[in-house]
Amino acid sequence: MCLAVPGQVIEWLPGEAPFRQASIQFGDVRRVVSMECVPEAAVGDYVLVHAGLAISRIDAAEARQVLELLRQLPLEEDERLP
Repeated sequence: MCLAVPGQVIEWLPGEAPFRQASIQFGDVRRVVSMECVPEAAVGDYVLVHAGLAISRIDAAEARQVLELLRQLPLEEDERLP
């Protein structure tokens, strides 16, 4: 099973295609993510991230809904989203 998690674009990092990257916020965690599939994303947008690659843009309301559903999953304490 594959899982894509919504995150918010915080800043674009310097670089040219095919190595464009951005800092993405997931709750209290930030990660550097490849942005080649969503070069139109702007700072403040939400993107779906799978395996370190942003695969699509997602609107803020849908991102909040997905994050809330993920928080409700019966996971062990150390597996929970922030």
